[in-house]
Amino acid sequence: MKNGKLKVVLVGLGFGGAFAEIYKCHPEVGEILVYDPDQAKEDWFKATFGIEAPYDSFEAILADPTVDAVHLVTPIPLHGKQSVAVLEAGKHCACTVPMGVTLEELRLIVEAKRKSGKNYMFMETTLYTYQYMYVKKMIESGELGRVQFLRGCHYQDMENWPHYWDGLPPMHYGTHAIAPMVGLSGSRIARVHAYGSGTMREELVRNYGNPFPVETAIFAFENGLKGEATRSLFETARMYQEGMFVYGSKKTFEWGFTDDSDPIVTSLVPRTDGLRGFDSVMETVKMPNDYSDLPEPLWRFTVGGNYDPLRPQETLAVGAGAGHHGSHAHLVNEFVMSIVEERKPWIDEILGANITAAGICAHLSALRDGAEVVVPVF
Repeated sequence: MKNGKLKVVLVGLGFGGAFAEIYKCHPEVGEILVYDPDQAKEDWFKATFGIEAPYDSFEAILADPTVDAVHLVTPIPLHGKQSVAVLEAGKHCACTVPMGVTLEELRLIVEAKRKSGKNYMFMETTLYTYQYMYVKKMIESGELGRVQFLRGCHYQDMENWPHYWDGLPPMHYGTHAIAPMVGLSGSRIARVHAYGSGTMREELVRNYGNPFPVETAIFAFENGLKGEATRSLFETARMYQEGMFVYGSKKTFEWGFTDDSDPIVTSLVPRTDGLRGFDSVMETVKMPNDYSDLPEPLWRFTVGGNYDPLRPQETLAVGAGAGHHGSHAHLVNEFVMSIVEERKPWIDEILGANITAAGICAHLSALRDGAEVVVPVF
């Protein structure tokens, strides 16, 4: 640390660039530096935000003893190896999803974290969205009643993305559909049955040996709950959505049809006409922006470009416009404060491994035509 504040390096300036200014504004971060193999991206961040990029390689970051923490936003095939390297270098590690692409990679990350004594945080955006935090409060207050069933989905077309995406097994990147179910269930996923569906052109199949553009799974939680998730990546016509559905004994929360749709809350109410059963009352809900746990300099990042510093409370009231539904600032704050407060982050290596492993095991089950696969304990 420098003057009691963290020195953080952000690696990967594609999607990762969305986090740079948040780190710069965090009151517990003394210095934020960036690294990307693309020199033009580094130059842009220096010119735009005044953030320096002094490293000529990833290895140079690991060798710098003054670096406290590294946030990885790099291609999926690198996550496992790079996370282990960061931890073994004695630095705190945050990594975008998924945690890795094999069960062995997850095991090695958990082992490296334990040996290093440093923090590992799984930077899963869906666990800090407006929607997730709203449902979490519904459950905690008793408003939703008992959780009876959970669903998740992630529909996205990855055509013309970098080559490593081509033909990726859908559930290898199923974390956005799986994570909210794990977080809200209060339990880990223990077993899975999954099926693949559809066909893809040969060059997509060849890349990973995965024949499926869509995979769907039933997950069994250790506490007895069940959940279902569907993930599509190629040649499937559907509006983008990272959906979350929680069915309760009193109320149910369901994502709208598109990613930006207002969610729907259905309530069971006693009938007044003497007929059997309960009435179902449905209403759409505007998502409130929950920024109360953030330091004030980060509030504006929860509403993206809609923030007006002349009308802060008015523009902060509604959570619309920020990256991944307001989650980015919360992720950065949790990672930073877990280090400062010398505690584990909420989305730690154990939670991250269960979420990621559930997807890996779902793909294994799909390749075996739905045979049960036990999710290992980390």
